[in-house]
Amino acid sequence: MATKLGLKSNEVRVVPYHPKWKKEFAKVKKNLMQHTNLQDNQVEHIGSTAITGIHSKPIIDILVGIGDYSSVSDSLAKGLRNAGFYRLRVERPNEIVFAKFTDNSYQVKTHFIHLVDFGGELWNNLIFFRDYLNSNEEAKREYEELKLEYTKQTSQGVNEYTDHKEAFVKKIFAMSNSKN
Repeated sequence: MATKLGLKSNEVRVVPYHPKWKKEFAKVKKNLMQHTNLQDNQVEHIGSTAITGIHSKPIIDILVGIGDYSSVSDSLAKGLRNAGFYRLRVERPNEIVFAKFTDNSYQVKTHFIHLVDFGGELWNNLIFFRDYLNSNEEAKREYEELKLEYTKQTSQGVNEYTDHKEAFVKKIFAMSNSKN
């Protein structure tokens, strides 16, 4: 892959879009489905690597929806581990986060799984965000500019980077919620 996947803890870097990101997602999705009982419609490519043509952090974000995210079965947890994903000690409302790393040092994350309630509000918001940006050039460019603006200042601070984009993301989420 021309743009190598992965970021260290708290590193913030964006790189030009690469079409191989979609192929990487498809490969990982197939692997997830081989190791778990997940169905095709429960695994979606989200985040900036799923938005064609914009700069992104070189990490593949994967949305996984299950019946109740708060009670992950042992078999699902084991299947995710067998597919190379480890649960992170990250506290997020209505979500459990897993990551895949480049190696056993666990220093560089290459993929995230965002485990949420299938068909729930967060699931719907994240899918809507991806689809809206892919179909709206103006919103896509506005989002990309926010990302580039932050990384011109610093290459650290994942939480600050997320905060920097929060108002824009919430604005798009609100559009999703008004449709429901």
